[in-house]
Amino acid sequence: MRITLDPRTKLFMVLIVSMVVLMPATTPLLWGIRICMTMIPILLLLSEKRYASAIRFLIFYGVALILTFFFLSKESQGILSAILIGYCGIVVQFMPGIITAWYCVRTTKIGEFMSAMQKMHIPDGIAISLAVVMRFFPTIKEEYGSIRDAMKMRGIMFGGGNALRMVEFRMIPLLFSCVNIGDELSAAAITRGLGGKVRRTSVVELKLHAQDVILMMLFTAALLVFVFFKYFR
Repeated sequence: MRITLDPRTKLFMVLIVSMVVLMPATTPLLWGIRICMTMIPILLLLSEKRYASAIRFLIFYGVALILTFFFLSKESQGILSAILIGYCGIVVQFMPGIITAWYCVRTTKIGEFMSAMQKMHIPDGIAISLAVVMRFFPTIKEEYGSIRDAMKMRGIMFGGGNALRMVEFRMIPLLFSCVNIGDELSAAAITRGLGGKVRRTSVVELKLHAQDVILMMLFTAALLVFVFFKYFR
């Protein structure tokens, strides 16, 4: 069953999760809260039928958790163990925020996002910048995929002594594409009337529904419990 959320709810989730990941979890209860908050955007991705992204995030986060709690310890010796401990610690610490932000970006249309920004009375300069950023990275991903396919057809890939050519023939076109895509997105924003003096209308009618209120309450309660048991117990 698809669960459609208001963009304001998604931004609220990103804000709460970003606050939680900045506070280290030191007890099983705090770890449980963080893991539950991570599972919610993964389940929402599944409801949006984005199975590849959800499974990828679940495996990546799950492996880091398992390595952190069961296989690695602070007493482990060696450079490899130290690298794995640091890497898994960073993944476990910041992956919840990355997953939630990914869900927000991949499931929110620009029209819905701009309508939500207007309802929250966010200045146009901030709203337009965020809208351009939201479209910039997915477009870059598509552009890199096209460049990669073109290079594969020419036999330029890892291995076979072509590593330097791979960097030259992929990264340089990607850098020029980044500049062009930024200019095109800015021109598209101006063409659509973003930043004009007249208040922009939208065909998207946003309204908070029951699922939005429930998720906002859940995330707020999780943050309050996390802060209480972290700093007042």
